[in-house]
Amino acid sequence: MKRTFLINILAVASISTAAAQPLTLEQCRTMALAHNKTLSSAKLKMEQSLYDMKSYRANYFPQINLMATDFYSTAKGDLSIAGGHLPIYNYVDANGQYLPNVTVNPDGTYTLNQYADFPDQKIEWKVKNVFMGGISLMQPLYAGGKISTAYKMSQLGAQMANENIRLTEEDIIVKTDEAYYMVVRAKEMGKVAQSYKALLEELMKNVEAAFRHGMKTRNDVMKVQVKLNEATLSIQKTDNAHRLALMNLCHLTGMPLDTNIEVAEDNAETPSSNSASSTTLTVTSRPEYSILQNRTELARQNVKLTQSDHLPNIALGAAYNYANGAELAGKRLLDNGSLTVGIAVKMPIDIFGGATNKMRSAKAAHQIALLEQQDLTEQMQLELQQCINNADEAAEEVRLCETALSQAAQNMQLSKQQYEVGFETLSDYLEAQAEWQQCSANLVNARCQLHLAYTKLLKAAGQLTQQ
Repeated sequence: MKRTFLINILAVASISTAAAQPLTLEQCRTMALAHNKTLSSAKLKMEQSLYDMKSYRANYFPQINLMATDFYSTAKGDLSIAGGHLPIYNYVDANGQYLPNVTVNPDGTYTLNQYADFPDQKIEWKVKNVFMGGISLMQPLYAGGKISTAYKMSQLGAQMANENIRLTEEDIIVKTDEAYYMVVRAKEMGKVAQSYKALLEELMKNVEAAFRHGMKTRNDVMKVQVKLNEATLSIQKTDNAHRLALMNLCHLTGMPLDTNIEVAEDNAETPSSNSASSTTLTVTSRPEYSILQNRTELARQNVKLTQSDHLPNIALGAAYNYANGAELAGKRLLDNGSLTVGIAVKMPIDIFGGATNKMRSAKAAHQIALLEQQDLTEQMQLELQQCINNADEAAEEVRLCETALSQAAQNMQLSKQQYEVGFETLSDYLEAQAEWQQCSANLVNARCQLHLAYTKLLKAAGQLTQQ
């Protein structure tokens, strides 16, 4: 990110300080990637998925909780105990046991000969301030595979988020290339229009001179003037198209729409037909293909996650608690701690079929994901083949346009010579010029389309961001 930001700053600085240095395609791509909000959102989603993955990984470790409670209460009361006589055990029988010193009365009752008086007791209790605190630990021993499955699913989510970044980058690059070559096309069309107008202006001078000497008619002058007006209008249209294309490029690269920029000349190496139709190109490198695979695997892992609801859960727990507070008879009642250790086991019982039907639903979702993966993979293969065909056709069109332009230039030169010696009419010469102008425009279009076709081919093969 730091490298991308630095390149972006340098590119903008070069625009403002040295307008003579036009932007290259790579610079435009870099600036568009740095500016695009959708890509920034995709990167944030990737960061979010990494945090989710770490969160699920934490479930492997014990959960530790601290608890503390402190409260004050004015509740109080007392415990009343009635007094009485307590016997004194000082008589030893034949067996050596101590018995109370008593006298048996004739009526069968007993009289204590020796005893101690026990007065009435009143014990007061108060709650006042009570503090309770403790720490607990819960370590899952077995959860039916739910923890490991959820962690794997989070890893798949992170992989899908990463592939989504690649997919977004490729979409941005394709849009940037389209905007860039739209500028190149308008710029080259302007050059063709200027060259065509220069030819007509030179012809206009010759025809007007011949008209002044009575060698040409007024109709001949008007024919050239009509073509010259059309050429002037064509220049204005190409200027407007060039200005609009520059604004669109500025929008994609994050610059103000009125920024004065220029693009490099169309001197990039033309992709070859052989590289475009390479049989080694497959769809397995595409981010969409990886996303489909991960989505299918995600559905499979969801089946395991649902299955874990049928399995037992075992956890080891330990806790230490401390209590302090309350008074009984003026003394602190609570002031100790306790340690508790145990194992908890939970076994779900599916009586009414809820968990079973949920499992069947998850398996059906997995089958649906498999079918979608197969269907979309075939569509991607068709798209790849179509892009190969388009690239081959575009390369062939460039070759034919180059041949046609060479022939049109020779024909125009020959027509000019024939016209100058009077063996060809003005209309034929004007037609030869128009044909040269059309062939030049067709070649510009074909070259731009070839570059775009090659870009789309690399995207269809998953190699665009690997270049």
